[in-house]
Order: sequence, then structure tokens, then C-alpha cells
Amino acid sequence: MSRSSVSLRLFLAITVLAILPVLGGWWTWKGEGPLQQEATVLVKKGTSINQVADQLEREGVIRSASLFKLWARARKLQLIRGEYTFTARASLSDVAGKLRRAEIHYTRVSIPEGAHAWSTQNRLKEFVPEDVFWTLWKSPRLAKAAGFPEAESLEGLLAPATYKLHHAMEPEEVMLMLVEAFRDQVRPELEGGVLPPYETLILASLVEKETKLPEEQPKVAGVYKKRLDIGMRLQCDPTSLYARWLLGDLRFTAPLAADIRRSHRFNTYAVSGLPPTPIAIPSPAAIEAAKAPLAGKDLYFVATGLGGHNFAPSLKDHNRNVGVYRKELARQKSLSRGKELKATPDDTAMKPGGMHRKEGPAGQRGSLFKGPDAAGRPPGFIPPGEGWRGGSGSASLRAGATRSVASDGGRSIVSSSYRGAVRRSCSPPAHRAGASVSRSTRYAATRLPRLARPAPLARRRGVLS
Repeated sequence: MSRSSVSLRLFLAITVLAILPVLGGWWTWKGEGPLQQEATVLVKKGTSINQVADQLEREGVIRSASLFKLWARARKLQLIRGEYTFTARASLSDVAGKLRRAEIHYTRVSIPEGAHAWSTQNRLKEFVPEDVFWTLWKSPRLAKAAGFPEAESLEGLLAPATYKLHHAMEPEEVMLMLVEAFRDQVRPELEGGVLPPYETLILASLVEKETKLPEEQPKVAGVYKKRLDIGMRLQCDPTSLYARWLLGDLRFTAPLAADIRRSHRFNTYAVSGLPPTPIAIPSPAAIEAAKAPLAGKDLYFVATGLGGHNFAPSLKDHNRNVGVYRKELARQKSLSRGKELKATPDDTAMKPGGMHRKEGPAGQRGSLFKGPDAAGRPPGFIPPGEGWRGGSGSASLRAGATRSVASDGGRSIVSSSYRGAVRRSCSPPAHRAGASVSRSTRYAATRLPRLARPAPLARRRGVLS
């Protein structure tokens, strides 16, 4: 073998040995990672590069924590706290690049106008544990950060907006973000009203919960302002509900009589003046209405049943409006009931004597009813010559009558009609259960003789006359 051939082979071997580590490093850096499915890693405040590298390796995002540490120190990586999402088979290069560029995954959470404490807690439950939320809700430090150190809670001290949150944030940090947004965006708008800023905020929250119509909000604010001026109780329904919720009864229904009568410092039916705090987050329109209430004679208002309100200066006029409201509710209920009772359009397709289903509301099944028999007679019709005994003390039905059974307390009532005459009888519960019952006139109506065959029309009229 010539010297040149040996030299060439030696050169190729050295080249291969030099290239293999480079190729291996490139594959480790750019090749597919071990992650089987999408994963989320939280980088919290104070987390070091070593801790992040070990966490990534432990959760199967990368193969080598050591290689990640070498790269991070060589590039002087500055970790940004946040929530990072990595796709399946993400390479070490992808993982490192996402951390270097701080590609944080955010979740959008909306706090709407009109939201109260319980609604806010439900919306933030993924980021603020419930027990922590209620502790922070009464934090004097956060109330001071909002600009109202005298406030006993954060009710109304959050800005209605959509917030970008991530799960690496601390609960207090989340609440502070909402409070600071209020301080910067809402607090300045409370100045310059007829009431002090915090009272303006409280009044605006009452207006917000009473009506969503911007054109009505100044009128509602005017009614409440006039009542405050003359020392009349506000009698605001939403405050009675808020008092109920504070006591732990979280039924979100219309106010009940017990809510109206409840003695509570938030219930403006029971106490004079404004409640101690707002009862919700007011909208900008409600704040403007509370700053400049519409001056007028109106002292009362009631819903129309059509989305708005009727206003009145006197109790007499108010009661008239209440009557209009009740009639509207009755009308709507009647229309709704009429739709539910509407029969199947194709009556010709009904099976004689069979069960059929009424047409129900959209997307719902209607109730069942029994159709006429083959002769077109209604359910319960008694053919001539036949009778029906409803048990002890019940009247025998005459030919051509119809029967119906209803319930009256613990007794069943059998009603029979025949050419305008009506017989009613009642049987006690014991008889319906099959027990023997002695003769009793308390439950028995006058018995009519059972006819063996149909009597002439004139005779039948004579019997029932």
C-alpha cells in the first residue's frame, strides 16, 4: 500500500470523526423533540435557568437539560415570567427560541359592565382561587390603589374591560391589574357630579342594575336623586337581591317578598340613603347619568314588560302603571300558553282515539293529548245506554253524557254533564285505595236511575227538569 493511500484514508477517518459530533449536535438542536403532545410550562417569578431546564426535561419537552443550560448561559438568556405552550415534537431550538422571544400564551378574560362580585369571581376562578379572591376583595391596600381607601370592598372598583392573563401571574397581581385599570380609566370620570365621587359610583351602580337603556338612565338617576333629597327610601329592587347574596343565598332570581322585607344595611327598602358600597360595575353611560341626574317630578317607575319603564310623579299614577305592567305580563303569558296548546296542523293524520303531541315552543317537544274516536266523539264520551260508576257515592252518567275526573285535595271529583245538567260527586281517598267504605252522604251526590236503553227525548227531558 502506498504512503499516499494511507494518508488519504487517515484524512477521511479524521474528517468523519470531526463531522459526527457536529452532525449529532445539529440533530439534537434542530431535530424533533421527545414531546408527545402539546404541553404548557409556567415560568414564575424568581425561577432560575437551571430550574426551567430541569422542569423542561422532567416534563418531556427536551431531551437534555445540560445542553439547554449551556445554550442559555452562552446566549445570556433572560427569562421572562409567563405561560409557555410547546407543540408536540418541538425541537430544542424551537423551545429555546420561544423562551428567548418571550412568546407568552395569554387567556382573554372579560369583566363586563354590570358584573358584581360573584360574577367576577366566577370569571377569574382559573387565575384566582375562590378563598384568595374573597380575601383580596376586602383588601384595604387594593381599595387604596383604586383611589378609594374608605371603600370596604372592591365592588365597583374594577374597570369593565377584556384583560390578557396568564397562569404564571400571582392572584394579587391579577386583582391589582383590574384595580389599576379602574384608577386610570374610571376614577377621573367620577369627578364633577352632583354627589361626591364614591357616592356617584354607588348611584351609578344602582342605575346600571335597574336599566340598560341609555335614554332611561338619567331618568332613573333623577328619581333616586329626588328621593335622596326629600329623605324617601330608594326602594331599589337590585339592592334587596344584593343583600340576599351577601347572606349566602346565591339564587339569582327576581326579588321575593322576603327579600323586600329583609332588614339589611344594603336593602334600600329597609334603610334610607344609598347602600354602603356599589352593587355592580357601572357603565360609562350610567356614570354620566349619576353625575347629572335628570331633574323632574317623577318619584316612581315600573317596568313596561317590553324592555323599558314607565315613570310617574305620584303613587296614584304609579299604581296605574303597575296595572298596565301586569296586563302586559298576562297578555304575554296568554300568548305563550296559546302557542303551547296549539294542536298538530295535520289533524287529518290523527289516529282515531290515539295519543298525539301538541306543537311545543321552538326546539321543545309539546305535551301529549288524546284525539277523538272514530265517530268524531270527544274523549270521555259515554254512548247511549251505557253508564259509568265512579265508585262509592258517585253519580251514574246518563246516556250521551261526557265525564271528567279532577282532583280536589285528597279526593277525586267526578263531573258529568248532560244537556246542561251537572252532577258532581266525590269519593274519599280510602275508597280509591280499595278499602271498604260505609254508606255516607258526605261524599255522595243524588243517584240517578240507570237506564237499560235510551229513553225518548221527551222522557229524558222530564227526568232532568
